[in-house]
Amino acid sequence: MVDRVKYKEHQVSRLGLGNMRLPCKTILKREANPLIDYDKAQEIVDLAYANGVNYYDTAYMYHAGKSEKFIGQALRKYPRDTYFLADKLPIWLCKKPADMEKIFQKQLDRTGIDCFDFYLLHSLDGKNFKKCEEYGAYDFLLKKREAGLIKNIGFSFHGTIQDLKEIIAAHHWDFAQIQMNYLDWKNQDAETQYQLLTDAGIPVIVMEPVRGGKLADVPDEAEKIMKQHSPDASIASWAIRFVASYPNVLTILSGMNSTEQMKDNLNSLTNFVPFTETEYKICENTAAIINNKDIIPCTGCDYCADCPQGVKISTIFATYNKVKNEEITKEEGIETYNKIDVRADSCINCKKCQNHCPQGIEIAGWMNDGIPNFFG
Repeated sequence: MVDRVKYKEHQVSRLGLGNMRLPCKTILKREANPLIDYDKAQEIVDLAYANGVNYYDTAYMYHAGKSEKFIGQALRKYPRDTYFLADKLPIWLCKKPADMEKIFQKQLDRTGIDCFDFYLLHSLDGKNFKKCEEYGAYDFLLKKREAGLIKNIGFSFHGTIQDLKEIIAAHHWDFAQIQMNYLDWKNQDAETQYQLLTDAGIPVIVMEPVRGGKLADVPDEAEKIMKQHSPDASIASWAIRFVASYPNVLTILSGMNSTEQMKDNLNSLTNFVPFTETEYKICENTAAIINNKDIIPCTGCDYCADCPQGVKISTIFATYNKVKNEEITKEEGIETYNKIDVRADSCINCKKCQNHCPQGIEIAGWMNDGIPNFFG
């Protein structure tokens, strides 16, 4: 059984199941494929539950709105008091304060539950938080908690350190969710984010521990060092154990889309042993190697999927990164790129995608310059 961490009067599993990257049946023209393979996804949920995972995370926009319905249905077979369900309010989709109520009610309807155990203001940065304050989003959630529809109030974060300081100081938070992994420990200053939250007494929920799968397939030179140290450990387990070694981490969300990934993560977080100083150094070295490869920091979250032209942004970036990581040759990359039905040359530089990218990638610049030049 996976390890658990004490939270208030509860025990929360150290591993949580994120429902942003569930297995899907077909590939659609949209990047965010809404056709969830219910049988395969249910198998993952059942395996998680059977091994003690009790934290399940979804959001209004995941799988083009289908994730909430799936996880609500998938968990219905289990007693309601044996798991925690987390959902999020996407403030950027609200055109007026009344829209918060419409979205919240739709989430209750989709999931079919009567209360969210954890509820977050989604993807806060300075801009989104300002809108939350203007619309009274925190007070809105307080009223939902008073009505018994929410138990714990938090936020997920993708902003600057100054943004985080202001958000922490503005209200009382039960928890916070940040992007934390050994690559972003320095690249996005997750180290400071973690410390600020820890100093404020706010438990941390980790998202993107394997950075959208990027840290499960590291450059050969880094993999060799990891395997020399721990021959039987998977490469992904290094990323999971890195974040689990920090004491203020409540749970680690992994978007597992196969039972194999689930089993590997369960193995990493059952009878968990924290990192040694040597292991921290190996991860630091791996991050340096990755950074030297000039990788685009895309996690494949597909928040950019509403491209008006239908450009397959994350697929293009993934192909580029595979070449840079030497997973495929440049020739193979060009061949793969040319098979993508809507490529970079369809970009009209509207920059709508950049407004939603949690990583702050200059997507339009890559589409109009970097990618065409790279793939010829």
